[in-house]
Amino acid sequence: MAKKSKDARIQVILECTEHKTSGMPGTSRYVTTKNKKNTPERIELKKYNPILRKYTIHKEIK
Repeated sequence: MAKKSKDARIQVILECTEHKTSGMPGTSRYVTTKNKKNTPERIELKKYNPILRKYTIHKEIK
């Protein structure tokens, strides 16, 4: 059964910002959860991009 929709934690997708401008094929995305009551705005995290082989800023996408 699926979770009830009134839970505070939701699943979000993080996508690399530098990868789009690099021109290389593919994308670097991560799936994580956040508490929408504590952080209603979009989150940014430093995550590893295996294609660029370095840590980059990943922003939440909808």
